[in-house]
Amino acid sequence: MDLDLAPQHASFRDTVREVAQGVVRLHAAEVDRDHRFPDEAIEAAKEAGLMGVLIPQEYGGAGLDAIAFAVCIEELAQACASTSVIVDVHTSVGSEPILLFGTEEQKRRWLPPLASGELLGAFALTEPASGSDAASLQMSARRDGDRYVLNGTKVFITTIGRAGLYIVFARTGREDERAAGVSAFVVPADTPGVRVGQLFKKMGLRGSPTGELVLEDVVVPAVNRLAAEGQGFTVAMRALDSGRIGISGQALGIAQAALDESRSLLLERERGQGEEFMLADMATRLESARLLAYHAAWLCSLGRPFTRQASMAKLHCTDTAMDLALDGVQLAGEEGTMSGSPFERHVRDAKALQIYEGSNQVQRIVIARELLS
Repeated sequence: MDLDLAPQHASFRDTVREVAQGVVRLHAAEVDRDHRFPDEAIEAAKEAGLMGVLIPQEYGGAGLDAIAFAVCIEELAQACASTSVIVDVHTSVGSEPILLFGTEEQKRRWLPPLASGELLGAFALTEPASGSDAASLQMSARRDGDRYVLNGTKVFITTIGRAGLYIVFARTGREDERAAGVSAFVVPADTPGVRVGQLFKKMGLRGSPTGELVLEDVVVPAVNRLAAEGQGFTVAMRALDSGRIGISGQALGIAQAALDESRSLLLERERGQGEEFMLADMATRLESARLLAYHAAWLCSLGRPFTRQASMAKLHCTDTAMDLALDGVQLAGEEGTMSGSPFERHVRDAKALQIYEGSNQVQRIVIARELLS
C-alpha cells in the first residue's frame, strides 16, 4: 500500500523496494535463525546508495529528505527488520549529529565515509544505570589540554563491533549539572582503549549486533567534540527526534509484512467473517500509522518543529506493529507460533521497537510536555 508520494519519493521507493525484495528478503530468515550480521543486505544497501540518504551530495550522500528516509527504512523493514535497524541507526543517530552539529572540517572528514557505508555509524548514549534518564549518565570526559580522556561503559549499543565510528556522550561537567554537564564526541572504533564488552543474544532483531561499549582511558582530540562543551544533551535529543521517524518506518515495514502475509493466508483458505474483520482492522490501523509517520517526516523535511509528531508517530506506529504481528499469529493459528514462522519473527522483532530510542512510556512524557509547554 503506497501513499500518494511525490514523483521523486515514489521513484526512490521503487529503488529501495528492488533492493529489499531482491536481496534483503532472501536472507532474512537465515539472518534471524543464525543470529548473524546481514552482510549481503548491507552490501546491497551500500551499492544502491542507501547509506547516505540524509547526507548532502557535497559530502557524498544522496541529499534526500526525511520522507525519503522513512520510505527507505519502511521498505527494508518489510523485508528484514534487522537490516532496517542497522541502516536506520547509521543514517539517523549515527550520522546526523555530525551533519547537524559538526564543524565544516568534521563534516568533510566523517560524512563521506559514512555516506558510502565505508564506515558504519553508531550512537552511544545509554548506560547501565541511565536508560530513559539520559541526563544522569556517568561516563566521564576529562579535559586534558587539547584533548579529552573518556572512561566508562555504554550498553545496548546497536551495530556494536561492526561500527567504525561511535557518537559518544560523556560527562564533562558535574553530576549535579545533569543535562548541562553532558558533551558529545566523535570516537572512531579503532581508537586505543575502545573495546566491545558483552554481546547480547536478543529475542528479536537478531541480525543487528547489540552489546556493551567500553572506553578505558580513551584519548579523543578536542576537535572531535560535537558542538560546545555542555551541549551534548541537545545533540542527543535532536538526533533522537529524527531517529524516531526511522523507528516509525521500521514499525510500518514490519506491520505491512504482517498484513500482507495475513492477507495471503486468508486468500488461500476458507475464512470466517471474523477473520475478514480482523484483516480490515489491521489495514485501517496501518494506514493511520503511516499517515502519522509521514506527517512527522514532512514537518522535519520542511525544517518545522516536529518533536511531538515524531513521538506520536513512534508511539502509534510501534504499538501498531506489535498489534498487527500478534494478529498475524492469531490468524495463522498454531503454525504462526512455530519457530521459523514469519509471524513469530515479526512479534519478536516488533517488541523491541516499543522499547528503544525512548520507550513508549517516555514518548507519552514527551508528548504531554509538548502539549503543556
